[in-house]
Amino acid sequence: MPDDLVLQLAGEEVMLLGERALRIPRLHALLIADLHLGKADIFRRAGIALPVGGTAADLQRLQQLVERTACEQLWILGDVLHGPLHRAPWYSQWLAWREQRPRLAVHVVRGNHDRALSEAALQVQVHEEQAALGPFLLRHEPEPDAQAHVVGGHLHPLAALPGLPRRLPAFWLRDRVTVLPAFSQFTAGVVPVLAAGERLVACVDAAAVLLPSR
Repeated sequence: MPDDLVLQLAGEEVMLLGERALRIPRLHALLIADLHLGKADIFRRAGIALPVGGTAADLQRLQQLVERTACEQLWILGDVLHGPLHRAPWYSQWLAWREQRPRLAVHVVRGNHDRALSEAALQVQVHEEQAALGPFLLRHEPEPDAQAHVVGGHLHPLAALPGLPRRLPAFWLRDRVTVLPAFSQFTAGVVPVLAAGERLVACVDAAAVLLPSR
């Protein structure tokens, strides 16, 4: 796709997608982070006004992304949930989505919000702290590793572009570490202070745009 950014990471060709995902074509794998299912429901129960339908929209975006990439395995790098499990509308929507794709292998690396993941029965394979995939070590918290290139989430990196009033989700390319943007649309984040050689790739609509180095 012309709006995808093709890079070499750890000797592997990967594609950064403007839809906030990383694709590994050779492994037919799609990686996202910080889905935060049910976050809007939890906030509304706490009296914080958020629009209805945010989680359903995120699931629709995920469905379109899986179909576009024809991936065979989906990896969610932590925080698939946002808090305690409630039988909210998103739960039945997720199960219906899984039933429609029984051959799609869905893996979750447990994140700090995933305390209820074991009881959620989301039809996913859970990895407690990390998992190896090709030359990569997949984690929620993107702590460096002495041997492998780490791909993680948790930090919700954003890019601030001149002339734009809002900050955009971004990939943070670091030395031997790649941090994915939060997939959830109702997730705040932070603009990282870049060290020498680090880059941001902004998600601008459906395009992945490599920003100039500092």
